[in-house]
Amino acid sequence: MKLYMHAAACSLSPHIICRELGLDIELVQVDRQTHRTSNGEDYLAINGNGYVPALVLDDGKVLTEGPAIVQFLADSVPEGAALLPEVGNIRRNEVQSYLNFITAELHKPMVLLFNPTYSSVHGEVRALISKRLTWLNGRLAGPYLTGDAFTVADAYLFVCLNWSPWTDIDLKQWPALHGFMALVAARPKVREALQAEDLEAFDADGVYFAPHAYLASSGRTGEPVRP
Repeated sequence: MKLYMHAAACSLSPHIICRELGLDIELVQVDRQTHRTSNGEDYLAINGNGYVPALVLDDGKVLTEGPAIVQFLADSVPEGAALLPEVGNIRRNEVQSYLNFITAELHKPMVLLFNPTYSSVHGEVRALISKRLTWLNGRLAGPYLTGDAFTVADAYLFVCLNWSPWTDIDLKQWPALHGFMALVAARPKVREALQAEDLEAFDADGVYFAPHAYLASSGRTGEPVRP
């Protein structure tokens, strides 16, 4: 399988799930400006929307949209039930509910904060995100979203919250979420994914990660991720 990705983007979520499940995956980087891939393909011919992730299966079928991809990956091997319970188990629906919440209420609004086109409403968007994070902070059922077990939703949340420093959101306002970031960042397979994407830890607590070039452009310094 091939996973088309940008470093530290939402494609990191299915990348983490592949690592957690021990799935063999080829990472293919996509240039944001040209939509050309690291192996010379036209990414728009793979995903006409132009954004990542896209998963190309061994038979050539293409699956897009992160929440759909992580569910497919978890369902593809028996071990995946640990990350996404089987159909008929209400815990599966709870995980799916969080996937939908993260997509609609965190991922999309946070992306707007990276886009200067929407700068006139960034204050309102940030206030909305803060409201959702307050709700989520009081909602954690355990160390992870649904309790003691790490799921596909936790990987997605980790990736979105990793963008907090770049969107002027101080996650320390929400201690449970800040602790969640540290917990997920310490997972061995998560660290493997971060290392594979050449990300660097750049905050004092070591819970936020970004590409070196991104850090350099903002005057920050980081340390390479090690297992």
